[in-house]
Amino acid sequence: MLNKLNRILSACACLLLFSGGLASAYDYPFADPYVATIINTPAEYAAVLPEEVPLKFASIEMFPDREVPGILWNLTELRYSYLQQKKPAPLIFLVAGTGASFQSAKMQVLQKAFYQAGYHVVSLTSPTHPNFIVAASTSGVPGHLEEDSADLYRVMQTIWQRLQKKIEVTEFFLSGYSLGAAQSAFIAKLDEQEQAFNFRRVLMINPPVSLYNSVQILDEMLENNIPGGLDNFNEFYQKAIKAVTDVYVNGDAVEFNDQFLYQAYKYRKPESDENLAALIGIDFRISSENMVFVSDVMSQAGYVVPKGLKLERHDRVTDYAKVLGRLSFIDYFNGLFLPHFKAQNPSLTKADLIAQMSLRNIEDYLRNSPKFGVIHNQDDIILQPGEIDYLRDVFGNRAQIFPHGGHCGNMAYPDNVAAMIGFFPSFLKN
Repeated sequence: MLNKLNRILSACACLLLFSGGLASAYDYPFADPYVATIINTPAEYAAVLPEEVPLKFASIEMFPDREVPGILWNLTELRYSYLQQKKPAPLIFLVAGTGASFQSAKMQVLQKAFYQAGYHVVSLTSPTHPNFIVAASTSGVPGHLEEDSADLYRVMQTIWQRLQKKIEVTEFFLSGYSLGAAQSAFIAKLDEQEQAFNFRRVLMINPPVSLYNSVQILDEMLENNIPGGLDNFNEFYQKAIKAVTDVYVNGDAVEFNDQFLYQAYKYRKPESDENLAALIGIDFRISSENMVFVSDVMSQAGYVVPKGLKLERHDRVTDYAKVLGRLSFIDYFNGLFLPHFKAQNPSLTKADLIAQMSLRNIEDYLRNSPKFGVIHNQDDIILQPGEIDYLRDVFGNRAQIFPHGGHCGNMAYPDNVAAMIGFFPSFLKN
């Protein structure tokens, strides 16, 4: 779905131990949460991790009889990766954040960190990614924490059935970042009943409290920070592309990755947090429009693509992309997501569905289960006022809240990597 400019802009927008309190003597270099969210952790500040790991790629077909429209022909098998230790070891499943694949930059940080610490590692794509929607989503309508987590749990069991003859596992762990962190909580709760893995520990990294609240914040970052509003979206978009191009042409020859974004930041610092927020909003909108398009096609909801129209492999989707670029996640919630679930349960209200998209829905479980840990940032930009305090109250000394780092910006910082790995030490020694 993403054309070349979208991919560049998505990269640009990704520019744009537990104590229960604030981490002390914390020297992550970016105090501005928008800068941290966009730049993440440049190489010179990052934890020392292996440059190369023996990553293996595989795919599974969850629904062999599913008829997939031609436009989505290359998404029928769910792709994933795994890392295998040479001796018996714990296995940790990792779940990506919103719209991200198993091989996103943040997933690569987690893969290398846990492999270096002695784990087998299985990396999973987010249920909001097009590949997962087509290949592994039961409904084709992502966003419901419990339903998406059940889909992830089925995928995990299927992968384990394949791997158990290859690797010897001593125990199972689970972690995810952002939306993947929230889904990890629901997966763990389901596992309490089905006991396929009996997860010993579950680490949540920068989870949203309410998915609805967080996507609303991300929508507003775009809508409220483009000069002149959404009617000037195209002009703002073109300026962002030109800024990235200027840096690439005039700077050192580097790939479009976090290191490039850091060079871009040093070369041309954005004029304001509003511009940074708009870039983050664009990145989220790109992920959102891909998710909505694929969901609409797979569920045949008739939301953007006319109901009954079967798009084939070489059909143009430019006109749909123009419409999708104007739609927020909240538009998707009201226009496709809510109608889908109301069709299953006519008594369901919007407030009911929003409540189901929140950690508050399983608060008692999270508050009383000792297996959970949370790593978060005081200045996470996707949380509403009071939500970080809510997490601190629910998890108590099972939460480590760093003073800054934005949304997942400090995941590769040495203190954060040490906190992630340090959550599991007693089990690794057994």
